[in-house]
Amino acid sequence: MAGSATTVGVLAVTATLAVGFLAAGGAAATAARAAGAADAAALAAADTASGLVPGEPCARAADVASRVGASVSACRIDGLIATIEVSIGVGPLDARARARAGPPPGAG
Repeated sequence: MAGSATTVGVLAVTATLAVGFLAAGGAAATAARAAGAADAAALAAADTASGLVPGEPCARAADVASRVGASVSACRIDGLIATIEVSIGVGPLDARARARAGPPPGAG
């Protein structure tokens, strides 16, 4: 009987750890997806702000972000520099990421 209790305990701890690691892995993957969406949206907004692409920079960023399931929660255009913040819903929480794109400092 003592061996059965130990086995059940070890299985319970193993299952709990496995669920925790899967949740952490899912959160990390969503955070990486949010970071990629923010990068792409910021680049699209900066290209639009510079005139390389027609349209409105924040609208272009929202379009690009939505293609990967993200939504733009903040968009700031300062000259040719775009700063974009996106979020992706993960259950009751949001994964957020921010990116900035534009010409290098001192260029122009």
